[in-house]
Amino acid sequence: MQNQEIIKIIENLKGRRGYEEKKATKLGFTSLYAYFEDKISKEKQALEKQKKELEKVNFERDTKKEKKKGCSCC
Repeated sequence: MQNQEIIKIIENLKGRRGYEEKKATKLGFTSLYAYFEDKISKEKQALEKQKKELEKVNFERDTKKEKKKGCSCC
C-alpha cells in the first residue's frame, strides 16, 4: 500500500525530479518513493521530539512558578 502523500509529492517535483533522484541514489535508496518515505518519517520524529522538549520546558517553568508562589517573604 502506497502513501498518497508521497505519490503527490513525487508528481509535483517537475524540474527537481532529476535532482531528487540523484540525491536518493547517492544516499543509497532504491527508489524515489523510499527516499521520500524516509524523509517524511524523519520529519515526523523531529516534530515529536520538539513537542516533547517543549512540554518538558513548559512543565519545568510551571513548577518554578509554583515554588515562587509558596514563598511568603516575596
